[in-house]
Amino acid sequence: MSSGMGTSTFIIKWINFLTMLLAVGVIGFGVWMSTHHDSCKRSLTLPVIILGAVILVVSIIGFFGALKKNSILLWIYLILLCIILLAILVFTVLAFIVTNNGSGHTVAGLRYKEYQLQDYSSWFLKRLNNSHNWDHLKSCLVKSNDCNDLSKKYKTLKQFKSAKLSPIEAGCCRPPSECGYPVVNASFYDLSFHPISSIKDCKLYKNSKNIKCYNCDSCKAGVAQYMKTEWRVVAIFNVILFVVLSMVYLVGCCARRNAAKNHSKRYQLVRISRLMFEAMV
Repeated sequence: MSSGMGTSTFIIKWINFLTMLLAVGVIGFGVWMSTHHDSCKRSLTLPVIILGAVILVVSIIGFFGALKKNSILLWIYLILLCIILLAILVFTVLAFIVTNNGSGHTVAGLRYKEYQLQDYSSWFLKRLNNSHNWDHLKSCLVKSNDCNDLSKKYKTLKQFKSAKLSPIEAGCCRPPSECGYPVVNASFYDLSFHPISSIKDCKLYKNSKNIKCYNCDSCKAGVAQYMKTEWRVVAIFNVILFVVLSMVYLVGCCARRNAAKNHSKRYQLVRISRLMFEAMV
């Protein structure tokens, strides 16, 4: 047995053993999420469990393929790994394309930016303007209490005006600055003032904790900016993951090739032994 074969199969075996443990942890996390009372968090249960199941199946095939030095199992493992690599590559490219547009607008006197929905890609617009999708997202935003907690975080008007709000806080918890509503405190605006802008967000905003600006385009834009940031982080992680899995794939190719050679040598030895036995008889 060559040293190359021992090294490649050893690496594949232990990498897949570790990913098997990781997959069990992911599935367990998904099951735990399914017991959560919050429907927003519970909605992620199925994707998490499916991800864990896929990792587990691929890892089991790779582990036993390396353990038994079985070229067929390693072939299946490499095919599945290749599909995963292609899926990661496609998703990463799309993520960078989708998140290429959109940026905040600075407003005089504010430390944070405001966001406009039309600045973002058509993919975001289509999904955020879908009433079913937005109703679900809106219910999650209301439950998060981000807007209601602003008055606890910023107890004085001075603190609030100098705060650096997140995109969702800036877009969903307050009316756009161009409306011109006087600020009473972090969660209350003087709506008796006639807005100086004609945009519909000015009329949609209410001080009620369940309404705020959740129906505003500015809120959808804030969510789009948040999603853009998160997707960029995921895309960068996917680039790293792609490089790591590509290296694992190359090692797997070596293990598969060496396993095939080993099988061929065993077959030849068996054949030679059989011929020698027949010659002796």
